[in-house]
Amino acid sequence: MKKTLLSAYLGILIVYSGSLSASQKTIPLPIDYRLIRNVLVEQLYTGANRTAHLWKDKSGCSLLDMSNPKIDGQQGLVRIVNDVHARIGTLMGGECLTVLDWTGKLETFQRAVLENGGTVLRFPIDKAVAYDPGGQALRIDQLQDLLKRFAEPKLASVKLDLQEVRGDIEKTLVPVTTPENKAAVQALLSSLRFSEVKAGETGLGLKVAFEVPQANARANKQAAPVFNESEMQQWNVAWQRWNASLFQAIDRAAEDRVSEDVRDTLLETLLAAKSAFHKGLTSNDTSGGDPVRMFFNDSWDRVAPVLRTIAKDVPSTEGLRFLTFIAATDLLYELEAIGSPLGLDISSDGLRRLGRMLLVKQAGTK
Repeated sequence: MKKTLLSAYLGILIVYSGSLSASQKTIPLPIDYRLIRNVLVEQLYTGANRTAHLWKDKSGCSLLDMSNPKIDGQQGLVRIVNDVHARIGTLMGGECLTVLDWTGKLETFQRAVLENGGTVLRFPIDKAVAYDPGGQALRIDQLQDLLKRFAEPKLASVKLDLQEVRGDIEKTLVPVTTPENKAAVQALLSSLRFSEVKAGETGLGLKVAFEVPQANARANKQAAPVFNESEMQQWNVAWQRWNASLFQAIDRAAEDRVSEDVRDTLLETLLAAKSAFHKGLTSNDTSGGDPVRMFFNDSWDRVAPVLRTIAKDVPSTEGLRFLTFIAATDLLYELEAIGSPLGLDISSDGLRRLGRMLLVKQAGTK
């Protein structure tokens, strides 16, 4: 899966936290059930028309399939309702003779629990109920046994794994990690974990905890020189590629969920970012305010809800990465409000330093 511009910015937040002493931080990470459904479909519903082929006998005459999962929350549990098709048959004379063909619903109530030290979120089943299209409870022992043996374990096996997100973030950080901050970044990534989870009616209330390296007092550095013409040409090529990656992620979201208003808001934000970053990269004049800092201050409250909307509908791992970026940026503003203990440098000077690192690393990978 390709890196997005958002992942790159998450890398920026981590890279600029360079020291070895640390303190624990916790940030909220709400996850809509649409994202959980995407995880479910990606991991389990791999057949045609997003069907989960759970079981088929050797003759092919008997089978158990699930499809069309719907997810919400009830009384602190995650509720999943699946369409079920079960067929029991036998092979006679080279052809299948159907003994029983049943369609109905399987309704499971599942807890959201943290495992493996908070790095894995799983959903074990507390209760399961099967019923026909008329709402009558299933009373066929053979079918109940099939659901118990094949459907319930599959639904309980679905998980959200922070290890996967950690790997994506680490790949994003490769172009911007220096020898001085490599140990601190590795320590931060290793400490990343879920610290709390609650199942609500429309989504999960998660909290993510990690150890944030605290910056020592930084020596005053001479301002980084502005980009020359060659550097700006390289930057513009990279910027176009990042833009394309972001809109590819949007296109992977469900078309009926991502409205034209959402796309227009993102396009306006990207155009504003391009203008602000161009000013920050090519000029030292901050008499009217630093353009890079002003962009982040003015745009974040408007674009964060848009990104949350997109995160609900893109593929599961990328959706979680979107949400992690949002939470990390929320943390950035919280930390800056208490005096930037991480030494974060969201400014034109910081962008020029980071931009040169990106371009150098990018040139080395060609």
